[in-house]
Amino acid sequence: MNFSELKDLLIQQFGETVIVAENIQTLQSSITVPVERIADICQFLYGHSQTYFDLLECLTALDNGPELGTMEVIYHLYSIPYEHSLVVKILFSRTNEGVLPKVPTVSHIWRTADWHEREAYDLMGIQFVGHPDLRRILLPADWEGFPLRKDYTEQETYHGIKVKY
Repeated sequence: MNFSELKDLLIQQFGETVIVAENIQTLQSSITVPVERIADICQFLYGHSQTYFDLLECLTALDNGPELGTMEVIYHLYSIPYEHSLVVKILFSRTNEGVLPKVPTVSHIWRTADWHEREAYDLMGIQFVGHPDLRRILLPADWEGFPLRKDYTEQETYHGIKVKY
């Protein structure tokens, strides 16, 4: 299926409001969907006989900065049998300081999402609601902050060891 057919199938299944935005100006066209619908949409794309997106190639997070006040999670999906791909995005508020943004997990759909979501949590501070084991994966458990956020302030020391050189 091409991008237009995939988009039409989602609209047919979930209604006109399922597509918040689309970008067809880049090499990989993408759709942006509502945060609260991401798990349902991914389950549909995985389970539908015409789409069967059996591979979550990548899940990544993006901080658009305090100026815009938003963050994104980007899902790169691929169907091995049908050889088609789709980029699905969710856009959400960065929330207030000290309160982490929350989005639904897709780890129950693709097992690969388990570590992808843990990495996004570890480095960006995004809580994936329903994740079976959401904890840091790269940094020590007692690390302060989320280093890939635009407003991150690096610690001077960590357990007496100088961090900045």
